[in-house]
Amino acid sequence: MDITFKTPEGNFNDRVCAVIIHDGRLLAMHDGRAPYFYLPGGRVRLHEASADALRRELREELGIEARIIRPLWLDESFFTEDVTGECFHELCLYYLVDPADLGARGDIFQQADASNGRVNTFEWLAFERVRMEYLYPDFIKREIDRLPESLALITHRNK
Repeated sequence: MDITFKTPEGNFNDRVCAVIIHDGRLLAMHDGRAPYFYLPGGRVRLHEASADALRRELREELGIEARIIRPLWLDESFFTEDVTGECFHELCLYYLVDPADLGARGDIFQQADASNGRVNTFEWLAFERVRMEYLYPDFIKREIDRLPESLALITHRNK
């Protein structure tokens, strides 16, 4: 069971995301439902370690056995989702992940998600482009070229 729940006041998610960098570019994704880019990852399941959750999500979304390098950010965010208008309180742990052979797939590629069959589009975004794109969360735009050496806490409100 995913660690997520809805209340009359909004939704809560416990998530993990991958920061995958290759040749000065960040791997971002989007799907047919969202007009913005976001990073690969997903919800943590009850009794699942965050690193295990990220490995599972990357197997499902990208078909890779990920090598996690280190945690980067714990982001506590409060936001209203642009498409659905739903309010969220979300905890997301961002890990730096080895790009493995993903750079060989091309600048833009598609991959079916093994968990639901949806086809996602992945794109390598140069850091300069990251700052200009419609990408969530926003803090990535400011922090992408200065990754922390140890886990950093970020709290932000986008309401």
